[in-house]
Amino acid sequence: MASRYGEVYAGWQKDPEAFWAQAAREIDWVEAPRQIFDPKAGVYGRWFPDATCNTCFNAVDRHAKGARAHQDAIIYDSPVTGQKKRYTYAQLLDEVSTLAAVLLEMGVTKGDRVIVYMPMIPEALFAMLACARIGAIHSVVFGGFAAKELATRIDDAAPKAVLTTSCGIEPGRVVKYKPLLDEAISLASAKPTTVLLLQREQAQASMIAGRDHDWVEAMSAARAAGKRADCVTLKATDPLYILYTSGTTGVPKGVVRDNGGHMVAMTWTMQNLYGINPGEPFWAASDVGWVVGHSYIVYAPLLHGATTVVYEGKPIGTPDAGAFWRMIEEYKIVSLFTAPTAFRAIKKEDPHAEFLKKYDTSCLRALFLAGERADPDTVQWAETILGVPVIDHWWQTETGWGIVGNPLGLGMLPVKHGSPTVPMPGYDVQIVDEAAKPVANGKMGSIVIKLPLPPGCLPTLWGNDERMRESYLAEFPGFYKTADAGFKDDDGYLYIMGRTDDIINVAGHRLSTGGMEEVLASHQDVAECAVIGIKDELKGEQPCGFVVLKSGVTRSPAEIEKEIVGLVREKIGPVAAFKIAITVARLPKTRSGKILRGTMKKIADGDDWSAPATIDDPAVLDEIGAALKAKGI
Repeated sequence: MASRYGEVYAGWQKDPEAFWAQAAREIDWVEAPRQIFDPKAGVYGRWFPDATCNTCFNAVDRHAKGARAHQDAIIYDSPVTGQKKRYTYAQLLDEVSTLAAVLLEMGVTKGDRVIVYMPMIPEALFAMLACARIGAIHSVVFGGFAAKELATRIDDAAPKAVLTTSCGIEPGRVVKYKPLLDEAISLASAKPTTVLLLQREQAQASMIAGRDHDWVEAMSAARAAGKRADCVTLKATDPLYILYTSGTTGVPKGVVRDNGGHMVAMTWTMQNLYGINPGEPFWAASDVGWVVGHSYIVYAPLLHGATTVVYEGKPIGTPDAGAFWRMIEEYKIVSLFTAPTAFRAIKKEDPHAEFLKKYDTSCLRALFLAGERADPDTVQWAETILGVPVIDHWWQTETGWGIVGNPLGLGMLPVKHGSPTVPMPGYDVQIVDEAAKPVANGKMGSIVIKLPLPPGCLPTLWGNDERMRESYLAEFPGFYKTADAGFKDDDGYLYIMGRTDDIINVAGHRLSTGGMEEVLASHQDVAECAVIGIKDELKGEQPCGFVVLKSGVTRSPAEIEKEIVGLVREKIGPVAAFKIAITVARLPKTRSGKILRGTMKKIADGDDWSAPATIDDPAVLDEIGAALKAKGI
């Protein structure tokens, strides 16, 4: 079908307030907005400033009390424990309203912060929604985060309560959460008064008398007493949650999401960007600790009346590289949203997609990729094996939803490999130079978004308007700084070539590591790769490429490295000065699959470094150091 994108985007440009007023009609407000945007409020303006609402009511109650009461709201599948569960909207309402009553009993009220430190289990969703129900502000910290990192978040949010479990389960190991939490609380200056703990059979945790409460016992007592909490009325501009993202100073930034604008944006995207109808199963294979989990495991699918999937497993190893295909077949999933890393892992393990042949994935309509750059080679491989549109789209923790994408629900635009396509309504994306002046099409510059940001984006950082201005708004006045670099082509398609600090300067030439990674990934033996710029006394920086080879490759790494160097010279030219290719067994990544290029660069440059809190396996960094040393670097 012909895409309606052009007319919809033009309609937003012509009258942004009318566009968002129309989108807001999908929400059940306590008091509907009369004013759509107030440019004088907050750091850059606020959306729906006079409206009142409740996010939990829109995500749970209105479906549970309507035609969707007996439809699945949540499907839980845990290959690491062998458990599977389904919760209808009616059952979800019972769980959430009971847990909200437990929180009230513990003294948690509107405006209090609650840290949720849990793995991928349904109770993590219940916790977030119960907070939303009573107006408490949740801050989810990725389960298993180190004690020191958790302590910094406790100090910044000053939570009244922490909701946690005894453990998380990774392939081959059990991660005990309670000792980490106890240590974090001992390190923190702000002391939560209450911990609600869900004991899991894989590890029982010790309890501290007076502070710690057993989840199952507290829920049973509330049920026996018939206690349920009603939804409280909140301002649309009241905070729904705080989600911490890394700060350049080492102090995490607490991204705030409000209630009203967030609901409007989330709901708009489900139909228009993702092409999902109410009632359909949608799977975001992420974690509730990350922004994708907040937006597209928890809130957007439930606000839209779809069925969301909670998966406690990995793309490979739980039990094999067919895990995703099994899920799609079993739950008739119509759309999968995951990180490119997941597909690179599957491709490395099963390059010819042999496991796919065992499953019927004909229900799948689209694959969405986000979280890091989707290299064309991985996109093409996924297109070939799945036979459905593979849609790369680009967004950030700060925005909460897609800045640039290919809107399936409005009718797809032509795909250009390497580009996440075009800006979504709400985003006026521009490419500028250091002086904030627009650059010509095809020329690389800083990617910025003209203010105001649309509904759903961060209005500020928790307790720190000044840091919000300084971090995002000061460098390019009138714009939000994405800290990404890229260019637009003549059709208005955006190409994101990496973080601005991933642009390397080789003898005065500004070169994109992302462009070089595209070339490396196109080699037939390469499963995944990363390019960094390392110090060079003569040229300032020189590119260094790390490659992980596909399973079953028998040729010598030296031979492949030589081919890769030649390939970059052929595709990008001698200007790239690309001479160093290093084969490694694996790349250092965060638990969400992002490659830790910055840490790799510090190791190569001989700078001081420490393992980031988000790293999946710190031992990989020593392997990178050894590989560099073997090359004389």
